[in-house]
Amino acid sequence: MVENLPLMLAERAHEFGDHPALRFRSSGHWRDISYAAMDRSVQSVARGLVSLGVGPGDRVGIMSWNRPAWSLADFGILRAGCVVVPLYPTSTAEQVAHIVRDADIEIMFVGGALELEALDEARANLPQLKHVLVFDDEATDPQAGLDSFADWAAAAEGIIGDEAALADAEIAGRQDALTPDGLATIIYTSGTTGPPKGVMLSHANFYTQFRGVNDRFQLDHNDKSLCFLPLSHVFERSWTYFIFHQGATNCYLQDPKEIMSAMAEVQPTAMTGVPRLYEKIHAAMFDKVERSSPNRRRLFEWALRTGLDFHQRRLAGDPIGLGLRLRYRLADVLVLKKIRGVVGGPKNFFAAGGAALAQEIEETFLSAGLLVCQGYGLTETSPMVTCNSPDGLRFGTVGRPVKDCEVRIGAEGEIQVRGPNVMHGYWRRPEDTAAVFTDDGWFKTGDVGELDPDGFVRVTDRIKDLIITSGGKNIAPANVEMQVGKDHYIEQIAVVGDGRRFVSALVVPSFEALEGWAGEQRIRFSDRTELLRNHAVVEFIRERIQRQSRNLAGFERIKRFHLLDKGFSLARGEITPTLKLKRKVIQQNFKDVIDRLYQGQGN
Repeated sequence: MVENLPLMLAERAHEFGDHPALRFRSSGHWRDISYAAMDRSVQSVARGLVSLGVGPGDRVGIMSWNRPAWSLADFGILRAGCVVVPLYPTSTAEQVAHIVRDADIEIMFVGGALELEALDEARANLPQLKHVLVFDDEATDPQAGLDSFADWAAAAEGIIGDEAALADAEIAGRQDALTPDGLATIIYTSGTTGPPKGVMLSHANFYTQFRGVNDRFQLDHNDKSLCFLPLSHVFERSWTYFIFHQGATNCYLQDPKEIMSAMAEVQPTAMTGVPRLYEKIHAAMFDKVERSSPNRRRLFEWALRTGLDFHQRRLAGDPIGLGLRLRYRLADVLVLKKIRGVVGGPKNFFAAGGAALAQEIEETFLSAGLLVCQGYGLTETSPMVTCNSPDGLRFGTVGRPVKDCEVRIGAEGEIQVRGPNVMHGYWRRPEDTAAVFTDDGWFKTGDVGELDPDGFVRVTDRIKDLIITSGGKNIAPANVEMQVGKDHYIEQIAVVGDGRRFVSALVVPSFEALEGWAGEQRIRFSDRTELLRNHAVVEFIRERIQRQSRNLAGFERIKRFHLLDKGFSLARGEITPTLKLKRKVIQQNFKDVIDRLYQGQGN
C-alpha cells in the first residue's frame, strides 16, 4: 500500500464512484458531492495551482471555516505535490502574518468576509502573498486581488487539449515523486506555550492514524461523520482523511453553533468532539431533570442506572439476565432513546479529545448506548497516541496506546511517546525540535500522567500548568476544573493559585440555566452584572462548587471565586480554537480580579 493521501482519494473515487463523499447544507437543504465528482474537482485545483507556477514542496495556505471547498483545496494542494498550511479562521492579523512569513506562503485559499478581515489587515506587510482565492463568491473582489475559487477551479477544469495533457502529466509526475515520508502539511500550534511553531507531518504520519483507528473500530462506506471541529486542527483533519480512507460520507458544518440541530438532521454514525460538546449536552439534560418533579427525577436516575448496568455487561461480554433485559427495554422506551434522539440517533461511537472528560459524563452517555471513547494526542503526534475502544474501555482514562505507538512515563511524571505517528520536527526550528526529544529519541509531550498495569493512560495536567501553593502543595488545575466544571450551572472555569496560600477560581456561569433558576426564585435583575452581584446567586454558585468538590482533597478545593459576566474569549487569546484555557493570558487579563480575590474581596 502506497502511503499517499491524494492517491488514496483517487482510489476511493474509482471504487465508490457516485457514493456521497461530501455533504453540505445549502439553502436549507443537505446536498451531496460524490467521490467521483470530488476527485475531478481536486484534479482541477491541482491543475490551477500548476498553472499559477506552484512548484513541488511549495507551501499553500487554507484559512476558512469548514466547508467542502476546504477539503477540495486540501487534496488539490497535495495532488500538486505541495504542502498544506492550515490557518485557523479566527486567526488575528498578527498570527496570519507570522505564519505566511514563516512558511513562505505565496497562495492562500480563504473562506469569506470574516476570515478576510484579519488577512486584509496583514496583507500590506506580506508582499510574498501573490494570490488569494476566496471560497465565498460574495466576498470576492478582483480589484483587491481576491479571486473567486469557484471561477478559478472551473477555468482549470475547462482546460482541454495539449494544455490539459501537459498539466495532468506534470501532476502525475509529482504524484510519482511523493514518498510516504514526504511532507504533507505544516500545522502551527495554537501557541499556549509561546509563538506558534510549525509541526511537520508526512503522509505516513496520517496513515498511522488509519491503522490505529481500524485496529479498534469498525467504520465503512455506510457511515456518516459530522465535520464540525475546525479542519485547521489536526484532530478533525486527520479524522476527515480517515473518513475518506473508509469511503464514508463527511458532512460539513460551517457554523459550530448549529451542532445540535445538525446532529438531528444528519444523524451521524460516528464523529469527533471535544469534551465541551458532551459537557453541554449533559448539562442541558440535567438542567431539565433538576427542574422536573421528584417522580420524573427518580425515573431518570433509575433509567441511567439500568442502562449503565446493561451496557457495561454488554461491552464486557458478561451474561445479561432476562430481568435486566426487560428493565432495560422499559428504561429505553421511557428515557434512554430520548437521549439518543438529542444527538441524532444511535452511534457506532463518539470520539473525545483535547481535554479531560468527567467519568460521570461518560457513564451518562453509555447508559443511553452512546459510547464516548476518550483519546489523547497532540498535533506533534498526528494526533492520536491513545484511545479507549469498545474492546478496551476504562472510564477516567484516555485509553491504551494505539497500534505501533509506545508510551512511557519519564521524569516529573511526563508522558513520552515513540512511534511512526510522531512528527518530523518543527519547521525551520532545529533547536526547538531537539528540545522536545529525549536523548534516546522519545517525544516529550509536556503532559503529566500515569500508566496503569493494564496499559491505560491517565492524563492529569500540563507540566507548566501545575499549581504549587505557598504551602508546597502540588495541584493539577485541569482536574479541579473538570470536577467543578461539569456542573450544569457553570459554563467555564479557570483555577488559579500558583504561589498563593489557597486555590481560587474565575467562573463563567451558564447564563441560560442560571437565569432560569433566578426566575424561579423571583430574583429581579436588569442585566447579567446585576444578577451576579446578587447575594443569593453568589451563595447558590458557592453551594454548586462545594457539591462538585466532594471528591477533591481539602487543599484542592476552591476557597474563593469571582463570577464573570462574559466568557473566556478566543479573540482575546484566552482560549485556543479547541477551547483549551491559555492560563498565562487569563492570568494577565484578569490580574486585578485575581489580586482582589487574595486580598479578601472575592466571593
